[in-house]
Amino acid sequence: MSITVEHLPKGVALVTLSIETSRNGLNLESTKLLSDTIDSLLEDPTTKSIVMTGSGKFFCSGGDIDAFASAIDDGSISDLVGGLTSILHPMELKIRASEKVFVAAINGSAAGGGLGLALCADYRICVPDAKLAAAFFSLGLSPDGGTTWLLPRLVGTQRAKKFFFDNEVWNGETAFHYGAVDELIESEGLLECAIKKAEKWGSWAESSRRSTKQLIDASTSTFMETQLEFEKLLITNSSMTPDFAEGVSAFLEKRSPKFGEE
Repeated sequence: MSITVEHLPKGVALVTLSIETSRNGLNLESTKLLSDTIDSLLEDPTTKSIVMTGSGKFFCSGGDIDAFASAIDDGSISDLVGGLTSILHPMELKIRASEKVFVAAINGSAAGGGLGLALCADYRICVPDAKLAAAFFSLGLSPDGGTTWLLPRLVGTQRAKKFFFDNEVWNGETAFHYGAVDELIESEGLLECAIKKAEKWGSWAESSRRSTKQLIDASTSTFMETQLEFEKLLITNSSMTPDFAEGVSAFLEKRSPKFGEE
């Protein structure tokens, strides 16, 4: 897998997964490369938002079937699967907790761990003829890639259960109808739309972005009292940032705030 990173204006980074022969699949090498790429962008203070997309007809097809077959033959399949999850899962946790905004521009098929990668983003834009599939049941596997945590929060628990047990394949329109993706657009406008969303969401204050992502994720598994304490902690912390002072000044001066410019 080759991964290209293009740094665009307004702090947007465009990450493109590209290897047509393996359907943008995930083996140990490609997953490590993707994780290292994301880590590098997370550490880059000039990057505010990240657009993830694929090449050709695939966003990301999940685990590389050829690699699975070879590992089954030589008896190393548990090492391969364990190795993949030990890279993919921490990367997804970093994406969810980061102040960076992640936009998935789903240009084609997303399956298995590739679907998890798309669902992990903060915003998902999809072409109508894309195909979204879990594909775990047809391989005799249990779901992975965060799909059992992410999908129920987007479409509901029973709809998610049907998706897995009926081994459903959703096109972009169906995924949009159920709420698995946020926006539907033809392929020629996909990247432009994704970049504009990344620019807009990435323009907010860093503490606002990070805290909101963390609070919303926490809200589904905590009592209200716990959530209020978490809100208190984060809003107190963000009130001490230069961005908050800038926001107050901009409001009083009746102008647009310029966050991130100390």
